[in-house]
Amino acid sequence: MSELHISLAAEKIGEIGGFPVTNSLLATWIVMGILVLLSLKATRRMTLIPGSAQSIAELVVGSLYDFFSSVLGPKIKQFFPLIASFFIFIICSNWFGLLPGVGTIGFPEHGKFVPLLRGGTADLNTTLALAIISIVAIQYFGFKTLGFHYSSRFLNFSNPIYFFLGFLEIISEVSKVISFAFRLFGNIFAGEVLLSVMAFLMPFIIPLPFLALELFVGFIQALVFSMLTAVFIQVAISHGEGEHAKA
Repeated sequence: MSELHISLAAEKIGEIGGFPVTNSLLATWIVMGILVLLSLKATRRMTLIPGSAQSIAELVVGSLYDFFSSVLGPKIKQFFPLIASFFIFIICSNWFGLLPGVGTIGFPEHGKFVPLLRGGTADLNTTLALAIISIVAIQYFGFKTLGFHYSSRFLNFSNPIYFFLGFLEIISEVSKVISFAFRLFGNIFAGEVLLSVMAFLMPFIIPLPFLALELFVGFIQALVFSMLTAVFIQVAISHGEGEHAKA
């Protein structure tokens, strides 16, 4: 029986102009390309009586818009592109890693099997980048909405208690990056490892229930990431809003 090899880090499969390309990066590019093509397909000829592609796109976007409106309220239009992009990209990346051939088609290198493709969100680099984008966007919208007043959330010298609370807020924002990145990475990577082990030990029918479970997990993780981003944006733009309005 061949040996099962599981790598925590994404494996390098080539270079482009000296830039290393990993299997997870290649999978991410493929997902991005698919999303771009689907977007062009759905919006190329928009009509009042939509075709199948436009209908599906409107259903997905409309459902997400209504769902996140419950969190962001009337300001949903400003933040919806970011939140929806997070959800759609993450769920597609999560599910792409479950497709046949992803993680199972590859080549031998230095005595081990290197898969040609690996789910993008099963790479900590990808989830860390998404987490940084999310937190930076939260701070950006906070300053954009409340102006310089938003900085009092982190730097407040009016009394020692507020100064200490601001220090805790800074720690909290940094910890969100770690939490976002490792939550998404941990759940998706663990699911892919579980499927690999089950397929290696008991192929064919046995892995199917686990595959269904991972489809659900992929959906939940995309929803959690985008929902938390929406909630934290709402917290940021409403921080001290009342005092700011009175000033």
